Amino acid sequence: MGFVTRLAQGRIHYAWIVATVTFLVLLAAAGVRSAPTVFIVPIENEFHWSRSTLSFAVALNLLLYGLLGPFSAAFMDRIGIRVTTTLALAIMAAGLALTLVMETAWQLVLLWGVVIGSGSGLAALVLGAVVAARWFSQRRGLIMGALTSSVAAGQLIFLPSLASIAGRSGWRSAVAMVAVIVALAIPVVWLLMRERPEDIGLRPFGADAASEAPKATPPQNPFMVALSALGMGLSSRDFWLLSLSFFVCGASTNGLIGTHLIPFCIENGIAEVTAAGMLAFMGIFNLIGTTGSGWLTDRYDSRYLLFWYYGLRGLSLLFLPYVFDFSVFGLTLFGVFYGLDWIATVPPTVRLAANAFGTARAGMMFGWITAVHQVGSSVAAAGAGILRDQLGSYTSSFIISGLLCFVASALVLQVGRRAAPGRPLETAPAGA
Repeated sequence: MGFVTRLAQGRIHYAWIVATVTFLVLLAAAGVRSAPTVFIVPIENEFHWSRSTLSFAVALNLLLYGLLGPFSAAFMDRIGIRVTTTLALAIMAAGLALTLVMETAWQLVLLWGVVIGSGSGLAALVLGAVVAARWFSQRRGLIMGALTSSVAAGQLIFLPSLASIAGRSGWRSAVAMVAVIVALAIPVVWLLMRERPEDIGLRPFGADAASEAPKATPPQNPFMVALSALGMGLSSRDFWLLSLSFFVCGASTNGLIGTHLIPFCIENGIAEVTAAGMLAFMGIFNLIGTTGSGWLTDRYDSRYLLFWYYGLRGLSLLFLPYVFDFSVFGLTLFGVFYGLDWIATVPPTVRLAANAFGTARAGMMFGWITAVHQVGSSVAAAGAGILRDQLGSYTSSFIISGLLCFVASALVLQVGRRAAPGRPLETAPAGA
């Protein structure tokens, strides 16, 4: 009897083990994605590259992270979750290792932008959506919230450590540490990850004997599958509403705060380690907020949850340019408020995508919605860097982003107002 078979026959449903492995993968990927904000100033000081150049590399990373998400879902259907995830981790580890010997700006763009961006795209949150849909018949909202919180946990674990190591031993030592952690995740995935509960004689968690397990789709060209899903999405009003609101989500989180908060703090006299600690502090509340959002998504209308999430985020961003007028208390207040809201939008957005397109297509469609999210991240990361170089501050970027959040609040209320052709209108939580 194999090791996995023994675990599958234990008292704990194997879905929870798969979810734990998925969390660890997303945690490692979050460490990679959060690293650039710590390294912007040290690399700028060493190589004397402009903030715009550094921001462009980060923007390209965020863009590819999003654009590869839908293809990642298609690859998971074609070659499996385990192979796709292992490949993603290997690409990220290789890109990080090569960063240690870079000497020119184009190498930074190639490695951080293209290589690491591609690897992280294959291990995007789409992985969490696919695992939640395949392995859980109940508590999908809670599981998606918990998996999404890996981003927060990544901030909490990695940012202070990376800033401290970079301050003591240089940014290369910090990059090497991340590369080793990512590499160590590879054997864990290969040993424990499995494709579907049926592969080990189980039903999805929460499914009763009468439940029909979702059937695996026959192998298809992953590129054609992904593009076909995009075509379906482009003809859907709900897809556009969710995508545009998620564009704002990406612009206001990964693109702006995730990339530029530490440089913003340093320019206002806050030490880099302290600034990284603040971003990690936000991660604690991010963890609470995102997991709580998953719990709420199983119980309340996701449209109204998103309305409040975006509206409150907009208020916090309008407050941010003036945060230092209230000394450390102001930054702490922003950290708590914004942290609770950071990626709380993910579970209700996944729920609304599943309502609009069906559970079987939820991972793929969320992949394309996430792609638009990362386009927003990319635009904000590059745009905020350009505006900072041109205007000398981040104030205009924070205000623009805050106002866009109010627009997103209005958009999400319209989701599900019209039923998609052939599908009933569904707004209440399902599959709790």
